[in-house]
Amino acid sequence: MAKYKIAWLPGDGVGNDVMEAARVVLDALQFDAEYIPGDIGWEFWKHEGDPLPGRTIEMMKQTDAALFGAITSKPKEEAAEELDDSLKGKGLVYFSPIVRLRQEFNLHTNLRPCKAYPGNPLNLKEGIDLVVFRENTEGMYGGVEFHPIPQEVYDVIAKYNSKMKKFEKYGLENVAMSTRIMSRQMCRNIVTRAFDYAKEHGYKSVTVVDKPNVLRETGGLMVRTAREVAKNYPEIELWETNIDAQTMWLVKNPMDYGVLVAENMFGDIISDLAAQLVGGLGFASSGNIGDHYAVFEPTHGSAPKYAGQYKVNPMAMLLTCKLMLDWLKEKEMANKLENAIAKVIKEGKVKTYDMGGNNTTLEVAQEVAKKL
Repeated sequence: MAKYKIAWLPGDGVGNDVMEAARVVLDALQFDAEYIPGDIGWEFWKHEGDPLPGRTIEMMKQTDAALFGAITSKPKEEAAEELDDSLKGKGLVYFSPIVRLRQEFNLHTNLRPCKAYPGNPLNLKEGIDLVVFRENTEGMYGGVEFHPIPQEVYDVIAKYNSKMKKFEKYGLENVAMSTRIMSRQMCRNIVTRAFDYAKEHGYKSVTVVDKPNVLRETGGLMVRTAREVAKNYPEIELWETNIDAQTMWLVKNPMDYGVLVAENMFGDIISDLAAQLVGGLGFASSGNIGDHYAVFEPTHGSAPKYAGQYKVNPMAMLLTCKLMLDWLKEKEMANKLENAIAKVIKEGKVKTYDMGGNNTTLEVAQEVAKKL
């Protein structure tokens, strides 16, 4: 009987390609796991009206962790158009399956390391080594949205905030609203995890990124909570920045930063920017981590035009496997994998098109496997 059960969720497009590369490396590591395939993605939306069927969630509850490839997502109207004719007109609304997984399993912490491995020609600077902690269940991606705005919702908000009334002149059927709802508890949770990580890995600062001068209530709550948490870590500096300025400073002075922490949308923005500093999304791994379960995924999209061509860089997925091994407390195996990845990057002999090479996804994975 295998030591671990891993939910295997390739998803859409190149998700299948990079997951195949992951198996090459995990098998070479002799990772003792049973991989259980799960249905998720655009085809299930089109044919079942649900990109994350209930059977997949039930299967995942019987596993130790999940490895996820990539997902195709489209705006509400486009998604509805692609439904099978038999499903159209039934009021089905597309909702991102990865966002739903984060909420379903309370995967409150999104961990995104961004490290410049020596020899990567795409690095902005050698030596960049930072980590973004993104709150994963609340904020702008919490999913509380309205279009049109129901009269009852408008009436309640307008009662307490007169600024809402200026939108009535357009007609509520012409107004859409997305909310940014944040709790003190989850702000404290994500900031605490960021400080714990900084302490464990020797980072000297934690930077909280928000926009409290404009988003006074939600941004203010995040920053005030960060200040409270920071008191428990006197050896680590707390820096406070606005999201717009932070994007500029990350490009200008990436070496100044160690651990950054932000709410959902701002964390999404700065982690993609940070990924570009170290080679782009082809090197961007992530873990969606809860108290008892985790889903690991590269942060790139499904790139449908490359699906099945084995063209894309698998390093993001292989580094994602490293995060999964870390979380499962397979530290030796995780370190062995990262060292092999670093060697292949440094040698620069086997590389995909984005790095100036012409090797396939699987050839890169096989080269990493050789280094093991």
